[in-house]
Amino acid sequence: MQALLDALAPDHPDLALAREIDPDRIPRHVAIIMDGNGRWAAQRNLPRVAGHKAGVPSVRTAVETCARLGVEALTLYAFSVENWKRPRPEVDMLWRLLRAYLRLEIGTLMRNNVQFGAIGRLDALPSAVQEALDSAIRRCAPNTGLKLNIAINYGGRAEIVDAVKAMVEKSCIAPLEITEETVSAHLYTAGQPDPDLLIRTSGEMRVSNFLLWQIAYAELYVTDTLWPDFSQRELLKAVLDYQKRDRRFGGLGSREAVNAAHS
Repeated sequence: MQALLDALAPDHPDLALAREIDPDRIPRHVAIIMDGNGRWAAQRNLPRVAGHKAGVPSVRTAVETCARLGVEALTLYAFSVENWKRPRPEVDMLWRLLRAYLRLEIGTLMRNNVQFGAIGRLDALPSAVQEALDSAIRRCAPNTGLKLNIAINYGGRAEIVDAVKAMVEKSCIAPLEITEETVSAHLYTAGQPDPDLLIRTSGEMRVSNFLLWQIAYAELYVTDTLWPDFSQRELLKAVLDYQKRDRRFGGLGSREAVNAAHS
């Protein structure tokens, strides 16, 4: 948290907002459905590719801000298993854009001590993309800060299917021993905390097959802001909104629990 305050100049417009954040209630894991690139481009009479390119700085902003806040993990939904249905030129352009991002942003990831990873059915990606991902993962392996997960060729249902397959292939778990914990241990995000906060840009009110198991108790925050316009200020507003929530996890809320303990 202090790293964020130190990075903001005394006259920065986001400084007052940043000071409102409670450093003891930072979400451990933030997940973001990055939506609205196409609409951003359409509003400006530009091709869809322009929207995807315009969204890259927002990725950098989200990563740097979460790293400075002290968030443990950030998962960005970049390409779903359904996105293969898009026109081939657009899909090919997305792969070129991802490779360019990894090449140009590796310095930013290293400076911010970010651990880089990718989740999804990665073996179905073009070989050049797999190589770029592997290279970035190796470069960032010594880092100890924010864990950045890029969800590529990802689907929440596919992840659960893959987790079940992994358990069956290992043949080390009897049917009666399959619990929520053993399933969690075989997900793409095994070892990471489940998301506390799920952000969706562009105003769409759906989770789009994203981290279906992991977001069971995540707080949802939907903004009408399109992804290319998603700024540091927008992210800080989402965190502040999260901190105002009374999280229940299916039981008493925090204030109710306190009252019950003293009754």
